[in-house]
Amino acid sequence: MSAPFNFGQLKFLKALTEALFHGAPMVISADQVVANITELFAKVGGTKLDEIRLSLTATELVLGPLFAAVDVETRAHRIRNRLQNSQIDLFQDMARLRGIVYACYYGHWQPGVEAGDQQANAANPVHQQIGFTLPKFRVRGPADMAITRVEGREIDPAHILDADTLGDEYDVVVVGSGAGGAVAAHNVAARGYRVLIVEAGPFYPSPRITHHELDMVAHLYKHGALQTSTNRDFIVFQGRCVGGSSTINNGICLRVNEAGRTHPDAVDVLARWASIGAPIDADAFHASYDAIRDRLHIGTIEARAGRHNGPHLINGWHAYAAGSSDPKEQRAVADWFAKNFGPPHTPEACAYCGYCNSGCAYGRRLGMAQTYLPDACRDHGARILPETKVDRIVWQTSIDGRREAEGVKLILPDGSRRTVRARVGVVVAAGTIASSKLLDRSDIDGTGHNVSLNIASPVVALMPQGVGGNAWDEDQMSSYVDCGDFLLESHFQSPMAMASLMPGWFTDHSERMRNYGRVHSAGILFPADRRGRVKDGKLKFELDRDTDLPLLRRAMATLTKVHFAAGAIECYPALTKGQRLTPNMDIDGFFETAIRESDDVTLSSSHPHGGNAINVDPDAGVVDPDCRVHGTTNVIVTDASVFPTCIRVNAQWTTMAMAHYATARHDPFG
Repeated sequence: MSAPFNFGQLKFLKALTEALFHGAPMVISADQVVANITELFAKVGGTKLDEIRLSLTATELVLGPLFAAVDVETRAHRIRNRLQNSQIDLFQDMARLRGIVYACYYGHWQPGVEAGDQQANAANPVHQQIGFTLPKFRVRGPADMAITRVEGREIDPAHILDADTLGDEYDVVVVGSGAGGAVAAHNVAARGYRVLIVEAGPFYPSPRITHHELDMVAHLYKHGALQTSTNRDFIVFQGRCVGGSSTINNGICLRVNEAGRTHPDAVDVLARWASIGAPIDADAFHASYDAIRDRLHIGTIEARAGRHNGPHLINGWHAYAAGSSDPKEQRAVADWFAKNFGPPHTPEACAYCGYCNSGCAYGRRLGMAQTYLPDACRDHGARILPETKVDRIVWQTSIDGRREAEGVKLILPDGSRRTVRARVGVVVAAGTIASSKLLDRSDIDGTGHNVSLNIASPVVALMPQGVGGNAWDEDQMSSYVDCGDFLLESHFQSPMAMASLMPGWFTDHSERMRNYGRVHSAGILFPADRRGRVKDGKLKFELDRDTDLPLLRRAMATLTKVHFAAGAIECYPALTKGQRLTPNMDIDGFFETAIRESDDVTLSSSHPHGGNAINVDPDAGVVDPDCRVHGTTNVIVTDASVFPTCIRVNAQWTTMAMAHYATARHDPFG
């Protein structure tokens, strides 16, 4: 394998690292940070590596001349003037390199006897600098859950195929093993069909997962958790492994509308779908929610799992709302999340180690790789082929003139190609972006349009000394407030991820990370409905200036006020410039000035949906109300790409319910 960066790029990375830490204490060298960056991108590779190389070259030109040759103070001055405080879109995009550098400092991991060896990191200098303790060394009392592994839930390795054990034909080929693919595969296999599940990512059972964050994001995420929209305004997090995003998400389970759990003024999602030509049987759909709930043991989390950051948001909201005269805020719902962790109140309950987003090393997450996939393989004979791309669907013409899938063309890990016959049909469930690309390559018209995102952005809050406790020693996300047109969600991160989202530059960023044990954090989540399109293989997405940006400002201002109502003394919204707010400021006025465009703030989404929408009219949607691709006899789509509009809440439960709705009510191939 060739080195990801040349000598000049390595020299620039070192100079950039030294400048970003100008005036701040470093407990590992700039050379070590560059080594961490190099190791990360050697694993990520592909088009994302090409993008980062181009970005390094362009950024060096912007910061030149002779950036690496001038003194560190001069370098920092150039960064401050040309990146941190720039209003030029291209330069703001380049400024996001800071997140990679900071992530590869605070994500530093010392090699040990085995991969992810915690013992070798007992004295990790970066962890010591920020006051962080790895799960293995945390002291917990008798009322706490022990951080131990739950055995017996994983997929049998004998059910994982490779090129040598792959058959030439199956009844049904399922593309994707995440929330939509796993549920559909199980239900179809349970009908007696011989099922092959094809997954583009690797097989990573819980015992292989570690707390080495840089290693996990490289292996478990699409593009190493650095996938962006074409304008680079949005980071789009998607799992790319057996189990899909259910392996690396926070397990949040919210229905689109549920009395007592959803704001009473929130849009009725299923009614809205029906009004635009996408009728869904509401009773049957909620029965599908129930079936998923029962299999995944979805339940409200235990309060001890979110003991610091969770109450911070709920109590802060109640204090804030008590002084509000807005009737909508008075009707807001503040509650604990329900999740597919554990289940709660059992010996297998979540051990709240705080590493959800790099996978559960303890087998306590009831994701697809611990439930529907092993069930489908063990009980119904399904098999899984990882690290394999489905290039296209192969068609023949059916007796009634419609297209009929007869197989799929695969690209195996070594680059070789192979066609596998699908005697009965094909299920497409690779996620909004990948499913749209596959259907487009397979000559299906109209794919990739009207993509929606739930947009997230964090606000970090500094608490007074001795107040709040270590928010890193708990479930990353535990509570929420449904405000009707947006949500507030408690949110904390392990060191690497927290460093990448922590606002600030230079000594400000360093100081905020050294206060790791004093900060609480939450994020906003607001719907950006049908703003995007998958074009030329990438997501093009832009917020509406007149609708979305005012909502973004209002949500960020509200969350900041909630933090202050909970006792925070400073707040750090995820703004490109890294500004800080204090309680005596005009918060609404600040955000009105600070956020003029998407590039002014860090925005992300873990919930892309739409692109292949349900509609009775073939000219208005890609699939019919049974999720069958229009004009075909035997291809169904069972992931979030079929959602006709933005669902507003975290998407995994609704995605699973849609897959169940499409495959459990009747035989989709019968």
